Amino acid sequence: MSNLYSIALKTQNGRETSLEEYRGKVLLVVNTASKCGFTPQYQGLQALHEKYRERGLVVLGFPCNQFGQQEPGSDEDIQQFCELNYGVSFPVYAKLEVNGPDAHPLFVHLKREAPGILGTEGVKWNFTKFLVDREGRVVKRFAPKDKPEALASEIEQLL
Repeated sequence: MSNLYSIALKTQNGRETSLEEYRGKVLLVVNTASKCGFTPQYQGLQALHEKYRERGLVVLGFPCNQFGQQEPGSDEDIQQFCELNYGVSFPVYAKLEVNGPDAHPLFVHLKREAPGILGTEGVKWNFTKFLVDREGRVVKRFAPKDKPEALASEIEQLL
C-alpha cells in the first residue's frame, strides 16, 4: 500500500473514491455505529467538524457492524440517522469492517500505524478515533471512551 490517500473507498451511495481529496488536511477517522452507547459522540464529532473545518480538519465517519451488531442499517439508513439525529454534515462512508480477515485496507493501515494499548492492533469497539496529520501520517489513536471535545488541543497542534 503506497499511502493513505490511495486506498479505495466507497461513499455511502456506493461511489468509488479515495481520501485523495483530503490530502493536506488533518483527518479524524472514526468507526461509528448508530445503536451504541457512544453514539451521542456524533454530536461532539460534528462540533469539531464545524469548529475546525475552515482551518483544515476533516472528520470522516466509517460505520461498522462488527461490535454487538450496533450498526445493522443500510448505508442510506445510517446517513439518514446521522443527519436527522445529530445534524451530521461531515462525510460518512459506506459500512465496512475494521477487524478480521475482511478488515478494510484503510483500517489495516490505521491500526498498523497507531497500535492500541500494549501494541494490539485490533479496534476494540465503536468510536475508536485515529488522528492523521497533513502529511498523511497517523499520529494517534484514541479510545472509544475519549470524547471528541477532549481531542481539541491535539487537533489544534496539527492545524
